[in-house]
Amino acid sequence: MKYLIGIISILVILLLAWVASFNRKKVRFKPILVMLTVQIILTFILLNTSFGQFFIGGITTGFNFLLGYAQQGVDFVFGGLVNVDQKGNHGFSFFINVLLPIVFISALIGILQYLKIMTLVIKGLGYVISKINGMGKLESYNAVAALILGQQEVFISIKNQLDHLPEKRLYTLCTSAMSTVSMAIIGAYMNILNPQYVVIAVILNLFGGFIIASVINPYSVNRNEEAIEFKEEKRQAFFQMLGEYIIDGFKVAVIVGAMLIGFIALIAMVNGIFAAIFNVTFVHALGYLFSPFAFLIGVPWNECIDAGEVMATKLLTNEFAAMTLFSENISKFSAHSQAVISVFLVSFANFSSIGIISGALKALNEKQGDAIAKHGLKLLYGASLVSLLSATIVGLVFGLQF
Repeated sequence: MKYLIGIISILVILLLAWVASFNRKKVRFKPILVMLTVQIILTFILLNTSFGQFFIGGITTGFNFLLGYAQQGVDFVFGGLVNVDQKGNHGFSFFINVLLPIVFISALIGILQYLKIMTLVIKGLGYVISKINGMGKLESYNAVAALILGQQEVFISIKNQLDHLPEKRLYTLCTSAMSTVSMAIIGAYMNILNPQYVVIAVILNLFGGFIIASVINPYSVNRNEEAIEFKEEKRQAFFQMLGEYIIDGFKVAVIVGAMLIGFIALIAMVNGIFAAIFNVTFVHALGYLFSPFAFLIGVPWNECIDAGEVMATKLLTNEFAAMTLFSENISKFSAHSQAVISVFLVSFANFSSIGIISGALKALNEKQGDAIAKHGLKLLYGASLVSLLSATIVGLVFGLQF
């Protein structure tokens, strides 16, 4: 029954994408089936084989080493601070332990960029993916670049081409950027969620973005549109570059921290008002609204309301607020539900990302920023379907044995 529900859920998600398609008649099903097959095979390998466990274990160990080194820098600056709650208990500092290590990861990315190692990785992976997805090379390179650089910075690498991109291609680029997460922030996710599901989500979302975009926004790219021109920045001195990436990493940590303070405080206030008036919290009410989507991705019906609360929090605020809520209530969920919800949470698909992406584009090219802003809700819709699709596939494959 689980497998039947999973297959039906995948079809429902694709149908939801098809309903919103810009051109339903041009949808090409062959590359979609190929990418779905790739997703299922990769998920099975990563979840249920010794090689997959070894691969994920290696990545997790590597990130743990990096986070350990990052903690040394954090401890040197903030080691004397003690986090004490209102009851006098020593607590966990989210900003210090989860967000500040982003500074170190950002610095490493800067070094790899400076040495042009990242450029080779982006081009290499982009070329391989372009052979699978049946789309243009630029779309494939952009998806890999978004995974490494982030949804804002990725457009800088193709700045010279922005003015010549039609809206159809721009929509796909933005969907990829919103569906993935940046490498600098993956370590922070691993501090909250099971690292295994973070790695799986990152890989699945990469292909899922192309699947949903191929349905919502189908088009073909001719040879004249295939030229890729990466923007070459003026060569900086090494320590000048390093300083900028460190500052950028700190900005990300502070911005995420500020957003969490604002969103979590607002949710607490609204929850209090709802509880006083309706005797139920606002988030719990949203849990009922989102429970069908939780069931869609494979969560058992008796856990759907709690899962719906987490999913709604992610969409309306951001993934960190949702991850925090999820980790606080993780005992309410089965192992299967923990897997699918964790995968769903790993993406930038939320309302604030609409402003982030359109703002980043507008700073580089005002015309294209305005063009994508008018598709903001459809962009979020597509990116949310990517998260649903990835979670559904994990739910389908979870525990599968041959």
